[in-house]
Amino acid sequence: MAIPFSYVLVILLLFFFPLHTLAQNNGRVATTSSINATAGSTPWLSPSGDFAFGFQKIQDNKDHFLLCIWYAKIQEKTIVWHANISGPVPQGSRLNVDPQRGLILSDPQGNTRWRTDLNLGNIDYAFMNDTGNFVIMGSDSTGPLWESFRNPTNTLLPNQKLERGSFLVSQRSEANFTQGRFYFHMLDNGNLVLRTRSVPSNSIFDVEYYNSQTSDTTNATNSGDKLVFQENGLMYILKRNNQKKILNSRSVPSASDNYHRVTLNFDGVLTHYYHSRNSTSSGWDVLWSQPDNICVDLVGEKGSGACGYNNVCELGSNNRPVCSCTKGFSLIDPNDANGDCKHDFPPSCNDVTSGSPEDFYNFTEVRDTDWPFGAFQLITPSTEQNCRSVCLHDCLCDVAVYHKNSCWKKRLPLSNGRTDTNLNSTAFIKIRKNAAPPLSPGLPNNPASCQSKNWRNWDVVLSALLGSSVLVNVLFVGVSCWGFFHIYKMKAKTSSSMSHVANSTCHSFTYKELVEATKDFKEELGRGACGIVYKGVMPIGSRNVVAIKKLDRVTHEVEKEFMTEVNVISQTHHKNLVRLIGYCNEGPHRLLVYDYMSNGTLASFIFGDPKPTWSQRTNIAMGIARGLVYLHEECSTQIIHCDIKPQNILLDGYYVARISDFGLSKLLMINQSRTLTNIRGTRGYVAPEWFRNSQVTVKVDVYSFGVLLLEIIACRKNYENEENYGPEAILRDWVLDCFQEGKLEALVESDIEALNDNKQLERFVMVGIWCIQEDPSMRPTMRKVAQMLEGSVEVTTPPCPYNLSITM
Repeated sequence: MAIPFSYVLVILLLFFFPLHTLAQNNGRVATTSSINATAGSTPWLSPSGDFAFGFQKIQDNKDHFLLCIWYAKIQEKTIVWHANISGPVPQGSRLNVDPQRGLILSDPQGNTRWRTDLNLGNIDYAFMNDTGNFVIMGSDSTGPLWESFRNPTNTLLPNQKLERGSFLVSQRSEANFTQGRFYFHMLDNGNLVLRTRSVPSNSIFDVEYYNSQTSDTTNATNSGDKLVFQENGLMYILKRNNQKKILNSRSVPSASDNYHRVTLNFDGVLTHYYHSRNSTSSGWDVLWSQPDNICVDLVGEKGSGACGYNNVCELGSNNRPVCSCTKGFSLIDPNDANGDCKHDFPPSCNDVTSGSPEDFYNFTEVRDTDWPFGAFQLITPSTEQNCRSVCLHDCLCDVAVYHKNSCWKKRLPLSNGRTDTNLNSTAFIKIRKNAAPPLSPGLPNNPASCQSKNWRNWDVVLSALLGSSVLVNVLFVGVSCWGFFHIYKMKAKTSSSMSHVANSTCHSFTYKELVEATKDFKEELGRGACGIVYKGVMPIGSRNVVAIKKLDRVTHEVEKEFMTEVNVISQTHHKNLVRLIGYCNEGPHRLLVYDYMSNGTLASFIFGDPKPTWSQRTNIAMGIARGLVYLHEECSTQIIHCDIKPQNILLDGYYVARISDFGLSKLLMINQSRTLTNIRGTRGYVAPEWFRNSQVTVKVDVYSFGVLLLEIIACRKNYENEENYGPEAILRDWVLDCFQEGKLEALVESDIEALNDNKQLERFVMVGIWCIQEDPSMRPTMRKVAQMLEGSVEVTTPPCPYNLSITM
């Protein structure tokens, strides 16, 4: 009887299919199983296939492997646990499940590089769980003998707990998985802290840059007991009396649709990430992180700060630090941007043997940058010029920092460096004049010899000229003059062009690049008075998703004005502004490329369902106020926004408010007269002076902010349908009525958090009424608005804002 071909095919597939894959389709791993560290090795998968345990090649150009657990179904091979070893293992290493000692990792020479324990007992099997927990089970025990959840590295997963005395530790750098210097520690006293330790001595610096404040010395039962990361993604500290302190209070995306993890990043920022379980999606989004500003919060006399010694920290996207060496310094390890910087040509007290310091040294001037520690002398009062001079003539002084009529002389190494526009300081970094690297071997070291050689070359040329005919000489001189003239013109043109481009700190893109990035402007994010915004993907920085705005109201004849405004916008740097990445100024095309804000507009957030919490709303309002203070008073060129509204406030991954479309009002008003049709702004947010023959000042933004603040408080639009809302249709009128009648609770309805904070609610309402005063001179500045919102300045009872309501 002939055997059917299909049977033969099945038998052949079974024969060639790896037996260990068939044996491990339910997460269970038998004793004596093993995995080899090779590029084609098959990992041990969890039953659902969500997680994999095995070897990952961590550098494409090297045969080095890491024993780890990672997400197996998404594009990014995100590692959530790894064996705590001094470094990766070479190709050919092997992991065995020993029946007595558990997991044993050996290199090709048979040397043990890592193991779970010496005597775990009789082992029944190992298991890769769908929670991401790899466990070793004994034959005579109900609980695991060993599990990865109780031996965490830098990541927590849902269903995982951090007991008292336990901690996460960061890796050394993005590509280096050895232990770093940041610790996330559940202390025995009940506090959950972020702190630093010295590497490699591992001694505690005791520099805490986050503390949960959950220790109670008077009542131990009220102290924290453990950190719990629930299956649904909620994270809280469980106290000994079973009360909870929620850490990520925002609504958590569904765990059934998203993966969740909390990772202590190599740069010290603890971050709660989530990622769609859809395998076609890409990128981890941020739900929550601590601290808010590691550049400022991580400060201590011991340790380098958020970045390495002599390095400077600036807050980047997602509250992550961006480290950079200042001019005159370079990274000791070019592969570690967050590491230490070295002075390229450090000054020395042996330098000045003759002459004066002016002959040997110069200064690099850096604005709004400081290293708080390391000063060995303070001179006050002082001027900037005096500060430079005293450092110049002190051979021990490497850097001088001038701030508020005082001068701090400092020596290397510098620590806790940070850049912040609020510092208003100037740092003078001493560098050697004419500092240059040593000449390459084979080249003369004596500058005079180079000079002599050049003159010898000219001697040959002159001799040839003098020995030639008069006609040849005349032709040579003529051609030389013509050449020098055209070279000069080209250099002047290039210099002018380069100086224009140099003024812009953002990238110039071609229109073709932006068409490709947006797939021919396929996905629209929104539209407004300035144009349409599209989503794009391009290789920029650590995140490649951008927002690209096509300006459709800028005429083709305004190239100079367009570049002027781009330069102004690109020089603004503030936490509450959307960052301009680049632009396109090509033919008729005018486009701007911005950071992509993953949580959309404020309008969709406050007018949607469910309503955001009171603390979220107050933080957003204060963030917008700080951003406007910067635009009005702190950036190099004052910017009046002219169109503050919820659609122009975007929310980043942390729900931090970012003002967008600032600096565009001049572009939209070029060659326009002050007619009613050309009033800049949006109905309901436009200040009354736009309708009068009076000067438009920063107070128009204050008015618009006041309307926006009332919307944030009440979570409703400034105009609603009169049929549905009746006398409450106009928000500002209704707010004023509630304030005068002492019925502010009507504005927030059943918002318990807002009702419990009645003083702050009243303060915010009064600030909003002050901002919408019809007379611009009655409105406070945005700086005072920010101070009133924060509670540092008293808010008096505002008068009625208007006698006759002017609306549009």
